[in-house]
Amino acid sequence: MSPIYSFSAKDIHGKDVSLESFKGKALLIVNVASQCGNTPQYKGLEESYKKYHAQGFEVLGFPANNFGAQEPGTEAEIESFCSLNYGVSFPLFSKISAVGPDIHPLYRYLTTQSPFPGDVTWNFAKFLVNRQGEVVARFSPKTPPESPEVQEAIQKAL
Repeated sequence: MSPIYSFSAKDIHGKDVSLESFKGKALLIVNVASQCGNTPQYKGLEESYKKYHAQGFEVLGFPANNFGAQEPGTEAEIESFCSLNYGVSFPLFSKISAVGPDIHPLYRYLTTQSPFPGDVTWNFAKFLVNRQGEVVARFSPKTPPESPEVQEAIQKAL
């Protein structure tokens, strides 16, 4: 079994979710924030989710307050912001740390043991996981989800 499926996280409502529940799907794992210059990427993430979801694609949004304190809200505030402003329907998780001493174990794996190591440098870093649970691409926080580079990688992962 892929190491990615050994992790779990609390969803935006505090319920434990095993990533094993996404086995067999392509995943785009993104550390998100509501008050960032990259926040409009929620629109592209949601569009990609809707475009490919029926083919087995999931976007997993992990709010993180690590960079510029740009995700200060509670889980309820984050969920409301995402829904009202961007119509987000993809899975959102409770706030995590994407860097630092309290880094979430999933992000520790992604940044140290995946084929794309290195600290997350800002909000909206994207890790693409194929249907076999392998991390197959990493995209800069500045690379929008609707870019040809990301879209082609998603299609290939599917």
